[in-house]
Amino acid sequence: MNSKKIITLSLGMLCAGLLVAFAAVWLYNFLSDQNSIADPGKKAVNSVETVEGKKVSAAEIKKLTVTIDNVITNLNEPNKAVKASFAFELSGDKGKTEFENFDTRVKSVINSTLADLTNEQLAGSKGQDYLASLLMNKINGFLTEGKVSRINITELIVQ
Repeated sequence: MNSKKIITLSLGMLCAGLLVAFAAVWLYNFLSDQNSIADPGKKAVNSVETVEGKKVSAAEIKKLTVTIDNVITNLNEPNKAVKASFAFELSGDKGKTEFENFDTRVKSVINSTLADLTNEQLAGSKGQDYLASLLMNKINGFLTEGKVSRINITELIVQ
């Protein structure tokens, strides 16, 4: 073989090897990205890695809070009733205005949610957290201008 053919063949093999190496690295990166997206735990951690909390003053929280007091309804068991009061923290001024306009719908959601629960389901802090999460999911389902960011249960009496 002459030297021109050897050099051409060597360069061709070198180029082919580099292409295979680049393809392998790209495939590895692609598959590792797919695996991290499939794992919800990793996805949650990755999504909040660079998020910084925004400090909100007490005055701002008070300004964005709507209270609903003295909701009384029967629970989903015989001879049990509940009296409850709530403070809903909204995500912004538009959300607060929309929430206030939906006041009867919000009260209806509160009544129907409480009517579906039992004394056992409302017991303790876990019960209150459960009630707050139910209400938040239901109310945020129909709000479009803002969202309920927190629900404080200011009174909960079961008799």
